[in-house]
Amino acid sequence: MDILELSSTLQRTITTLHKELRKHISLVSVYSMTELETIAHLSRNPDLMPSQLATLTRVKTQSMSQILHKLENDQLIQRKPCSNDKRKIYISLTPYGTRMVEKMKKDKNEWLQSTIEAVLNEEEILRLEQALPLLHKLIDQNN
Repeated sequence: MDILELSSTLQRTITTLHKELRKHISLVSVYSMTELETIAHLSRNPDLMPSQLATLTRVKTQSMSQILHKLENDQLIQRKPCSNDKRKIYISLTPYGTRMVEKMKKDKNEWLQSTIEAVLNEEEILRLEQALPLLHKLIDQNN
């Protein structure tokens, strides 16, 4: 397999695995992928401004306002004014929102663990484990 074919196959495989993981989030039927992505960004980066969230999720500011309104109504996020500039508002997860993120992680981990145990033999599990540093090296190269 040449490098072009390898990179194409790797990209398709990772994308498919990512989609499978998202299917196994219990809240996927309640929230859109963009809403879930917004929640995930807030779990990694507390206190983001709406404009920053819009940029991170690649949506228009108006669309982000609608997403934030829904998440606030569901008590997943809270708005806090900036102490230095009252015109700026920061968005963060509420304790309930944080628990939801933990639930999503748990759902994905449980699915992946049970799938690995059901589908792969011991040798394949070891090979998968040995591939992880290589995948991390690809990720870290761009950060």
